[in-house]
Amino acid sequence: MQIVAIGWAYVVLMMVLAEALGPGGSVLGAFVTLLLYGVLPLSIVLYVGGARGRARARHRAEAAQRATASSGHVDPGGGGQSAGDAIAPVREEA
Repeated sequence: MQIVAIGWAYVVLMMVLAEALGPGGSVLGAFVTLLLYGVLPLSIVLYVGGARGRARARHRAEAAQRATASSGHVDPGGGGQSAGDAIAPVREEA
């Protein structure tokens, strides 16, 4: 999937250069070409292409959360160490 994105980025770069450096071209036209042919389509394709990986990560996180919840204790920090005293004890004057 990424090789296709790299290839398309190369094609768009060549189109932008042709637009900017061509006899009837302009920098504004090159910028619009870059956005409409490059950034917008590539962002959509890469987002859709990464959906499977995001779903796997979400399932792993949910499974880890279920495993922690089923073990009987909840470790909000995720460090595996006890928190100790959250508030220092009050000293009384003798």
